[in-house]
Amino acid sequence: MHQKPELITYLSAFVTEARLKRFEEVLVNRTRHIAIGLENIYQAHNASAVLRSSDCFGIQDVHIIENQNKYSFNPDVSLGSEKWLTLSRYNNGEQSLGTCINTLKAKGYKIAVTSLHKDSYTIENVPITTKTALFFGTEMRGATPELESKADMFVKIPMLGFTESFNISVAAALSMYELSSRLRKENINWQLSDADKDELRLQWLRNTIPKVELIEKDFIGKSV
Repeated sequence: MHQKPELITYLSAFVTEARLKRFEEVLVNRTRHIAIGLENIYQAHNASAVLRSSDCFGIQDVHIIENQNKYSFNPDVSLGSEKWLTLSRYNNGEQSLGTCINTLKAKGYKIAVTSLHKDSYTIENVPITTKTALFFGTEMRGATPELESKADMFVKIPMLGFTESFNISVAAALSMYELSSRLRKENINWQLSDADKDELRLQWLRNTIPKVELIEKDFIGKSV
């Protein structure tokens, strides 16, 4: 097993200095303190818009439950944002929800579920001093009772008009904007660890370099 920093250094020679500089600029603002969860989203443009917003607001991890609807992307909407994110997909049937929630809780996340009809925090005052995974349910019905039963807290976006809810992609974008802004104003250790930065540098290099598998094979051969 070759050391990650050595491989990163080797692969970095195959991209431009401008791209490497951009990686570092983005890493400074990336976070894993907030994660996004999606349950059974079925419209590709909504799914893709959420990914695009996650990238834009610096939220690295998106957890996708697919026990009813398969998650699909619209490249005209996502604009390639999925290759810069860490997507965890759970599609093992009825076990998908439990597997996702258990994975997040094992990593220290509190589960926050968006809901209009529960005693809820607003997005402005939901606690985020600990790591928080914010979940959005399906377009028509919202979160399932099963997901709601796993929640540590519920969250809503205050609305002042007759319409009861936002489109999911709009709700996700508004929520991510508010939470990412709050992270930077509050005394919270939200930035990536050095290990996380190396993990993402390697992921992004691999997603940038054509035929990277052959280049890595050459690196292994030279290192033996």
